[in-house]
Amino acid sequence: ELQKVEETELLKVELQMLETERVRLSLVEEKLLDVLQLLQQLRELNISKRALGKILLSTLESCRDSQPGKAQLFGVLDLLQQELAACELLHQQPPEQAQSRRSLAGPLVISC
Repeated sequence: ELQKVEETELLKVELQMLETERVRLSLVEEKLLDVLQLLQQLRELNISKRALGKILLSTLESCRDSQPGKAQLFGVLDLLQQELAACELLHQQPPEQAQSRRSLAGPLVISC
């Protein structure tokens, strides 16, 4: 009887850990899709490879001294999303064009 209770508690803890991981992965997927969509928009606006390279290198440089491992990689992804969103090229187009671009860009589908 005691063994069953312990096994049940262990399963509950494992289930909670899995749920936490699922939520974390869902957030990472969302951020990654945001980054890909921003890259797609900038490509359509003909951003130069040099400008895009500068954004990427600047982001990597900014995150170089942060915590190692997964936390650092999530930090890079987050900062890259912010840097791309702040790109002047995205803000130079007329608002109605930006809106139509957003509505035309459907959900990105990634198959693994």
